[in-house]
Amino acid sequence: MTAEPAGPEWARRRTYAIISHPDAGKTTLTETLLLEAGAIRLAGQVKARGQNRRTQSDWMKIERERGISVSASVMTYEYKGLLFNLLDTPGHEDFSEDTYRTLTAADCAIMVLDAAKGVEPRTLKLVEVCRLRDIPIITFINKMDREAMEVTDLLDDIQDKLALDATPMQWPCGSGQRFRGVADMARDEFILYRRPSADDQDPVASERFSLSGNSITAELSDDEHAEVREGVEMARELCPPFIEQSFREGHLTPVYFGSALRRFGVRELLDAVAEVAPGPQPQAATGPAEVLEPGGKEVAGFVFKVQANMDPNHRDRVAFVRLVSGSFRRGMKLKTDHGKQLTVSNPILFFASDREIADEAFAGDVMGVPNHGVLRVGDTLSESGKWRVAGIPNFAPEMLRRARLKDPLKAKHLKKALESLAEEGVTQLFRLQVGGEFVIGAVGALQIDVMAQRVADEYGIEVVFETCPYETARWIQGAPDKIDAFIDRHKTAIAEDIDGAVVFLAKSPWEVSYSQEKWPDVVFANTRERAT
Repeated sequence: MTAEPAGPEWARRRTYAIISHPDAGKTTLTETLLLEAGAIRLAGQVKARGQNRRTQSDWMKIERERGISVSASVMTYEYKGLLFNLLDTPGHEDFSEDTYRTLTAADCAIMVLDAAKGVEPRTLKLVEVCRLRDIPIITFINKMDREAMEVTDLLDDIQDKLALDATPMQWPCGSGQRFRGVADMARDEFILYRRPSADDQDPVASERFSLSGNSITAELSDDEHAEVREGVEMARELCPPFIEQSFREGHLTPVYFGSALRRFGVRELLDAVAEVAPGPQPQAATGPAEVLEPGGKEVAGFVFKVQANMDPNHRDRVAFVRLVSGSFRRGMKLKTDHGKQLTVSNPILFFASDREIADEAFAGDVMGVPNHGVLRVGDTLSESGKWRVAGIPNFAPEMLRRARLKDPLKAKHLKKALESLAEEGVTQLFRLQVGGEFVIGAVGALQIDVMAQRVADEYGIEVVFETCPYETARWIQGAPDKIDAFIDRHKTAIAEDIDGAVVFLAKSPWEVSYSQEKWPDVVFANTRERAT
């Protein structure tokens, strides 16, 4: 079945994210999907002026140097009459907040698993986020050209660890050196994998053979043919059938197999996304109604990411806005839910670090809105300013570091740099009420490294993030008199976040527990949503 574009323009949109444990091959799959869709022409990597070659979606300097994804990229392409917005989420666990925010903008997710490892801890956490938002998941089991777990064990792993029914849409024949390809169960065909030789510059095109015809016997041995037939029959008897409603509700995942590096099985995955991924979905909101419908008349969308200095020559600041309703036209005046108005004169669509001006955009699209600090993560933009999409919370950091300048004369410049990057969500920023020192909050050490490098590269400031006496943070809430009393007893550990909310910096999780017992009328929150 082929997806046929029909109805309003927004119905053509498919916005999806790719999630995985680090090193499962997510970034390679992202680029291979773009190659198969015809969005790019170079296989794998791109050369640029003597630099090391790098993948299309990893444009930040630290990503090129370390070979990892730490920022979320948005790539738009057309395929089979549909317009896709592919969200490439950070692969490193230290950037889990950025991944969570990106998933709020997705209507579907591709889960990439390493065939040798199955479901890994990071994958489990990401699926839990998808489940909270009822995001349907398509599974791609990658690296079948290397030694892999048994197929039945992989399927059981998905069902046991993720509580998802796993429906194989294909059945592989072997793995590693024995990998011969996959059976397409719906078409009763075998897609043959030919291992490329050292001389092959491009991947060898896959071929299809009827599973019941004579031609397949010339490619597979009797034992291999029997193994495939047996696997297909077992899957049809024992595995749950694919039911689209169950998939849309997040209870079932269709499973595909292949090798992103060898570009095998990716075309079939691309077709599956076109066929079953849902279009723009209604979005829960507060305002004139409880839901924003994609076919609604009023233009509305929410900011899920802010990126500064994508173009180092222009000191730009771009808010990534997921449109959820209406038909946007360039030059429209939109208001935030905080009452700020801006004219969107130069909205942009993304292809990795490249961009182009968008004259129009529709529900399901992700557009960039250049601005000078007006827009923040969690803001809702609409024509009336009366809507607010359910917000994106900040999470309590697991690591705190004090910012120390090498040149004290650059204190004002440091303040601007730290605030700008904190508004992007690179790290969280707290300022102690006593002494005014800046404390950076992060999930892990890599976030701190990225912060230091970006401050140096983009603002020309050398800063050291050194250990401090605090380990975690909690937002404190309660009656004003109770809050004042707590602050009076803990003056040196009280800070404010970037929005001015009061934060308690604790020396350890034990101190948080102890404070909760001693101050039962004070709430020590480990998440905070930006107030309206």
